[in-house]
Amino acid sequence: MTKLTLSAVLLLSLILIGCGSDAENSNPAQNAQFNGWGGGGFGGDRVTSVETEPVTRQSISEQVKSFGTIKSQDVVAINPQVSNRIVKLYADLGDTVRQGQILAKIYDATFKDQLQQAKSQLEQSKVAIERDSTQFARQQRLLESNAISQAEFDNAFATYRNSVSQYQSAVASVTQAQENFNNTEVRSPVRGVVISRTGAEGDIASAGQTLFEVANLVGYETRIYLPVQDWKAVKIGQEVNLRVSNERETSATGVVSRKSPQLDATTGLGEVVITLTEIGPNIYPGVLTENVISIVTKDRAIVIPRSAMVEKVETIVEPESNTIQLQRTYSVFVSQGDSVAQLRPLELGIEQGDRIEVLSGLNPGDNIIVTGQQSLQDRGSIRVASGSDFQSPQQQRVAGENQAGNGQNRQARQGGGRPGQGGNPFQNMSEEDQAKMRQRLQNMSQEDRRAYMDSLRTANASGN
Repeated sequence: MTKLTLSAVLLLSLILIGCGSDAENSNPAQNAQFNGWGGGGFGGDRVTSVETEPVTRQSISEQVKSFGTIKSQDVVAINPQVSNRIVKLYADLGDTVRQGQILAKIYDATFKDQLQQAKSQLEQSKVAIERDSTQFARQQRLLESNAISQAEFDNAFATYRNSVSQYQSAVASVTQAQENFNNTEVRSPVRGVVISRTGAEGDIASAGQTLFEVANLVGYETRIYLPVQDWKAVKIGQEVNLRVSNERETSATGVVSRKSPQLDATTGLGEVVITLTEIGPNIYPGVLTENVISIVTKDRAIVIPRSAMVEKVETIVEPESNTIQLQRTYSVFVSQGDSVAQLRPLELGIEQGDRIEVLSGLNPGDNIIVTGQQSLQDRGSIRVASGSDFQSPQQQRVAGENQAGNGQNRQARQGGGRPGQGGNPFQNMSEEDQAKMRQRLQNMSQEDRRAYMDSLRTANASGN
């Protein structure tokens, strides 16, 4: 045996023993997946490490999700009824106000003078109507005694009617002037919270221009807009969970209170109104929430994680329509005796997030494979592991390479024949020599391999 061949044989022996004994003692799953070089001998079946999870009955709901903005059910816009300078503001953003409370004061001197003038005109009208009514009564008596002509009586009657009209006009003027004067105090018509203020002291308040917006404290609601399929599924009275985007748990609960009878012609969406029944501390007007409407709830359904399923897609050509369609089927692997993976086709039901209902194909208590199933075949060999014992094939290869590299470095430091990462003579070994080595080591036990390795190490040392 030449020096190069002897070194190569020694190197291969060290690698085989490391993979066959160290890996076998530390992780049987790695040994079983070493394509026959493990403790089971060469050419053995490939065993895949998997994780399993028992099938249980759980509650699952078909849900519709959409985003909407919280707002008060009623928002009242308060507009000044008169125009003039704002002299005082009594409320600001966020203030809670009661019904009839003064929010702002408008300069009132002009309106006060107009009220006084209207009252004076009313007094004059009262005097005139008393005078003319007395004159009309006298003329009526004279007409009955034929002391005056009909024309004189008609003039007295016209004067009296004119006085009545002037009096009624004066009363209306006083009412209008009083109303204008009262409107110089801007008051809240409802109890609520000030959510908007557009004016400041010294500004000119214009009639018809909104000065305050007050949210009526009768409750909160949100409006969402759904596509036609979801809009059709939503019914009045269904429960709703609302969640603020920065919170994990439910922030509020509500109920579907109103629903538009038609879709928007432009967007094709249907409006749904949700009335809040219970609110959390982070619910306030203007906050954006995710609204989850529960359409159908099943309390004792067989539920599995979506990630455990294996999807198969087949292309089907329809000769009549000359179209191509994709047919999707779903299945899951079930652990049989913790050693064999059985493929089960599934009939699926409703979905909720990453969970899905199984209508047929599984029974409670079945152990489904949730990790490692993508590389499995029906009736394939498996090893059930969990936690730190489980490693994916990629992790196993990386771990094996790291362990082999560390062992090689230790052998190099101790003067052994296992090389480091650079300049490995094993790479130059011919295929014929490798076949001979495999044939020789195939039926050896662990003790025989170690003894054979020691003899090769001794021979190699003497050859150097």
